[in-house]
Amino acid sequence: MSYATLSDLIERAGEAEIVQIADRDRDGAADADVIAAALADADNAIDGYLATRYDTPLDDVPDLVVTWAVSLARYTLHRNGAPDHVEADYKAAIAALKDAARGLIALPLAAGGTVTAGAGGTMGCHPDEVFTADRLRGW
Repeated sequence: MSYATLSDLIERAGEAEIVQIADRDRDGAADADVIAAALADADNAIDGYLATRYDTPLDDVPDLVVTWAVSLARYTLHRNGAPDHVEADYKAAIAALKDAARGLIALPLAAGGTVTAGAGGTMGCHPDEVFTADRLRGW
């Protein structure tokens, strides 16, 4: 299951734009395989970032993740250079995914959704104790 669909792309960009950037065989309709490849690339990128904190793929997809998936897929579909507003959406989605991976953005998980064990924990490294009871014996 993909995080976004063709209808999500059309809702965001309009059917004319999607046909223009995804009709590789020039039949007047967006090519399903082109759309599927762009959405799969977006899913992989999202899972790559979110896997540091969440069990991926997400079972219940928050609207925020759909927005990110649409932004990433739309940018990918503009293979000959994306307009500035599409590139800005892409960069904003990547920045938000990085924030989510660091724990600065928390995804609203449905009941039963889980955060990866150990996510957000603090790791520490320290030397062995210098003054222990055994070392101080006799002083």
